[in-house]
Parts: sequence; C-alpha cells; structure tokens
Amino acid sequence: MPENIDSILSQYSRTLDELIPILQDVQSEFGYIGSELVKKISRYLRISENQIYGVASFYAQFRFTAPGRNSIRVCLGTACHVRGGATLLEMLERGLEITCGETTPDGRFDLERVACLGCCALSPVVQINKNIYSRMTVTKLTELLKVYE
Repeated sequence: MPENIDSILSQYSRTLDELIPILQDVQSEFGYIGSELVKKISRYLRISENQIYGVASFYAQFRFTAPGRNSIRVCLGTACHVRGGATLLEMLERGLEITCGETTPDGRFDLERVACLGCCALSPVVQINKNIYSRMTVTKLTELLKVYE
C-alpha cells in the first residue's frame, strides 16, 4: 500500500466529521477506496470499517474497486432510458462480463450507470472517459469499444 495514505491522514484530526474529506482525498489520490485503505482510515479515526463503508456507500462519488483505463458511463435518465439506454447497459454488462461498479479483469474498462449526463436531446448517450457519444445504438457502441483497446 502506498505511503501517501499516511500523509493524507496526518492532515486531519481524529474526529468522525473528518471522514468524508479523508475519503475524498484518498479517492483523489488512489482512484478508489480499497479495503487496505479502509483499514488504515478505520485505525486512524478509531471507528469500524463497517462505519466507513456505510458512509462511503451512501454517496455515489466513492468507489471501492480500482477504475479501469477507460471509464464507461451509461445514461439512464428518462430520455435515454426511453430511447434504449437500458439496452445499451445490458449489452455492455454481457459483453464485458461485469456489472455496474465493476472493472474488467484486464483493467481495460469500468462500468457505471448515471441518472443524467445532461444531453437529453441527443439520447441515448454513453460517456467513455471524457467523451460523450450521442444517439448510440448497440451496433455503434460495439464498434466504438474497439477504439479503446
């Protein structure tokens, strides 16, 4: 485990109200909040690991698995859902053999569903890394994934 966790923790007092800022800094530094990091935070704040997971799992911003080299976000807002967003998500889960919140074993992709990407007129939309792809179909998405080798 990288030593950076100690330098992050040393910036905070050992009080429960520091938990969310610590989690934010840890995720910013490591990309996710792994079990070893949770143990370290637990010891530092003198709270249970379950308390940390309980707080962190409430917020969508925190992840517990390492991100992939490419992050895929499928919009399931109303417009995208009506125009096939759920079908795109199902295709990705089957094709990548992962579910939302997971990363492919080769570390190539992670997958997430989002409530809205703010592109309703272009639905359905998929975001890969920082790129938004509109009017997506299963065929277009299959071809697009090949670009992200």
